Amino acid sequence: MMRPRARIALMVATGLLAVPALAACSSDDDSGKPAAAATDTRAPGPAPAAVPNPPADDSVDAGFARDMRTHHAQAVQMAMQVRDLTQDESTRRLAYDIALTQQEQIGRMASWLQMWGLTLGSTRPVMQWMTPGSMPNHAGHGATPSAAADTQLMPGMATQAQLDKLGTLRGKDAEIMFLQLMITHHEAGVAMARDGLAHAQVQQVKDLAQTMVTGQAAEIDLMRSMLTERGAA
Repeated sequence: MMRPRARIALMVATGLLAVPALAACSSDDDSGKPAAAATDTRAPGPAPAAVPNPPADDSVDAGFARDMRTHHAQAVQMAMQVRDLTQDESTRRLAYDIALTQQEQIGRMASWLQMWGLTLGSTRPVMQWMTPGSMPNHAGHGATPSAAADTQLMPGMATQAQLDKLGTLRGKDAEIMFLQLMITHHEAGVAMARDGLAHAQVQQVKDLAQTMVTGQAAEIDLMRSMLTERGAA
């Protein structure tokens, strides 16, 4: 049977995992700050056929697809990071499932943006598509994608300092910090998905948003139980 890490490597080689999406979470320079979001980047390869009457550039559908791609990309980054920091099979299995699921969804949302004739990134403030008050401690309008300071990350996202600290930990300590960061990340992701489900116009967007709500809520419950097992609830 192919080992999980070998399977991911094979999927990257065959194009099933979109490497550029992972790069969105990485630093573009030596400053240690998160890279700025692309504003005019399209996914490689031939574009899918356009659809009639696509969502507008400032629509909920477009904002959801763009921001959720960025949000997901950090979840994938953290999931792959923790797999190198622990040998605990339950943590590694959860991380593997998160990485595969969210990377597939990143690719799906990139495909939608292409079909709608829209860029993958935007100069619009992040989270502006959300209903004010739908995100705890967030009014529905965020920083512009060019802002790189940790204080301007989307809700739920880990700071670079937190990611750096996670990288210094091993075993149980790494598992606990990963679970705590991912619970916070998922809680914000669920809020985003619920707002997308309520206000998007495209049925495919609504369907994926519902899948995210259901899947990430279940993972939150699992991660809380894993924290309890480790005496860190």
